[in-house]
Amino acid sequence: MTSDTRTDTREDHAPAAGGGKDDGETKGTVLIALLANVAIAIAKAVTGALTGSPALLAEAAHSIADTLNEVFLLASVPLSKRKPDAQHPFGYGKERFFWALLAAVGIFVTGGCFSFYQGLHGWLSPESDASESFLITYVVLGVSLAAEGASLLRAVVQLRGRARSHGRSLFQEVAKSTDPTVRTVFAEDATAVLGVLLAAGGVLGHQLTGAPQWEAGAALAIALLLILVAYLLGRSARDLLVGQAVDPRLQQEAYEMLAEQKEIDTVAVLLTMRLGVDSALLAARVDLHAGLDSEEVEEVSERIKRDLRDKHPGFGEIFLDIVDADRDERARAHARKQEVDRAVEEQDAQQEGPPQQ
Repeated sequence: MTSDTRTDTREDHAPAAGGGKDDGETKGTVLIALLANVAIAIAKAVTGALTGSPALLAEAAHSIADTLNEVFLLASVPLSKRKPDAQHPFGYGKERFFWALLAAVGIFVTGGCFSFYQGLHGWLSPESDASESFLITYVVLGVSLAAEGASLLRAVVQLRGRARSHGRSLFQEVAKSTDPTVRTVFAEDATAVLGVLLAAGGVLGHQLTGAPQWEAGAALAIALLLILVAYLLGRSARDLLVGQAVDPRLQQEAYEMLAEQKEIDTVAVLLTMRLGVDSALLAARVDLHAGLDSEEVEEVSERIKRDLRDKHPGFGEIFLDIVDADRDERARAHARKQEVDRAVEEQDAQQEGPPQQ
């Protein structure tokens, strides 16, 4: 591009990716998990206090943590849908990522740390006068397992639907989904089911051997499980909050669409960042062919943005910067494009079908 004209254009546009149905399903999934956890948290806490069971008390802390987290997650859905304003020109989409991070912290502090304390205390100072009425403990654990299993099934159904639409397996969807709300509920429910089974194993060991350390050991195992899950969820939420690029295939499609424009000579830089569950930002520096005046540059920029948005409505914010790319910038642009292509190839090798964004 020989002209020294530079433009940095922006058009406010609400994300067109339809998240209404998904948000309704997400609210339903979180609400079911919340109602289940309120009931079983009370049952576990009361029974644990009466029996002195460290495993049951650890599970009560686990359910309380999940209950508080689901309140956070339920509130995050409408908060993330608020319209952009002067203080938040890119909207509030990352609210959902923030509350997911708080949920991970809640799992660690309320669930993991308290469970670890209960397990350590029960191991070092077993209650000699602890109740050995195991029947009520088994009943509470059985009801908890049924409630947690039903909630987990709801989360699995929603995730499977999304996985099919994205051409992924269930576990790939859990790992790569940009909606931390359903992923957190799935992780909490799966952990809760495992926690109930660990607690039941500890109670059974206590019943068969007469040694309360079995329940303390179960509480310690539950604590380690919760700490691990909290770390994984927290790391995922952190990546989204810091600023995570969109799926490599979507980057590749944006690259190719820009490169196909007859006015563009080189796509020097293409940057993307997720602004929310169903919206993202795209910023590109492009070198145009010589011979365009400033008015033509403006028209070309607007048309390219419109075409990008029509094909990928999830790009709610699109910036184009017109530059004169030198030889070094062209070489770096080619290397960056190859990195994206390799990422897509690796992604395709890990799954049966390409993801659809």
